[in-house]
Amino acid sequence: MSAFILKLMPIAMMAAAVPVGLSIQAASGHRRSHVAAMTVSLLPGSIIYPMPGEYLRGGRPQANPKVERQLNGPLEIMTYQVSAADYADCVSAGACRPAEETRSIPRDAPATGVSYLDAVAYARWYSDVTGSLWRLPSDEEWAFAAAERFAGEFEGVENDADNPARRWLTSYQAELDLNRKPNPLPRSRGSFGVNSRGLADFSGNVWEWTSTCYVRTTLAEDGSGVASSVDNCGVHVLEGLHRAYMSNFVSDGKSGGCAVGLPPDNLGFRLVRDRPGWASDLLSHLGMI
Repeated sequence: MSAFILKLMPIAMMAAAVPVGLSIQAASGHRRSHVAAMTVSLLPGSIIYPMPGEYLRGGRPQANPKVERQLNGPLEIMTYQVSAADYADCVSAGACRPAEETRSIPRDAPATGVSYLDAVAYARWYSDVTGSLWRLPSDEEWAFAAAERFAGEFEGVENDADNPARRWLTSYQAELDLNRKPNPLPRSRGSFGVNSRGLADFSGNVWEWTSTCYVRTTLAEDGSGVASSVDNCGVHVLEGLHRAYMSNFVSDGKSGGCAVGLPPDNLGFRLVRDRPGWASDLLSHLGMI
């Protein structure tokens, strides 16, 4: 798989923020100390990346077009994925369904066996208990944060109107080149290292939910642009070793629903924090506005 192309404005990373302790009311009525997630704040920048979704022309699949996107404001995102222990707090509070993870995994490993609906429920609960607004990142935000760890769609797709099987064969070869073993056990946080932005475990053995809906786009026959586009928000984009698409209720990627190659090994997530006024204050302090 070819390397992801990244265009950055002058340095787009700030130091990780050390969080303050919080007190969360458990379902049992006992209160205990809880440490808010560690985050990294990324300054504005731009990326060129392949758009998510399915693209067709004349009824035949096309390579996903690459576009340039600008991140206009700072992005504050969790350094690590939400852990199994963190997710268990939400379950104990009665705000989340139990994760459908039957294997014994470390408590600091990412929460897996969670659907898009589960991730959204956790974000809602976490926002309530922390007093901050937390949400899933969009696909663009995830790609920006992942930097060199972003893979997107399989590269090397060939569009041959006379032999559409070549597209499948090139995608299959790209999949083989990943040389990954299916169904690896989720590992403790930090097991997959830190990227150039100081964020951990991108594109490890956990695929992460985003807030971006699956889109089916039909391109104009004359190449002039988009003829039609249909959003399907019952399916959302997952990012990891490759891009995948899953129905909102699916918590186990191996059960099916993936539109790209091998299914994801594990489904998890990390969140973005939105703080009104924080972005403009930060940019003003840095002399960027």
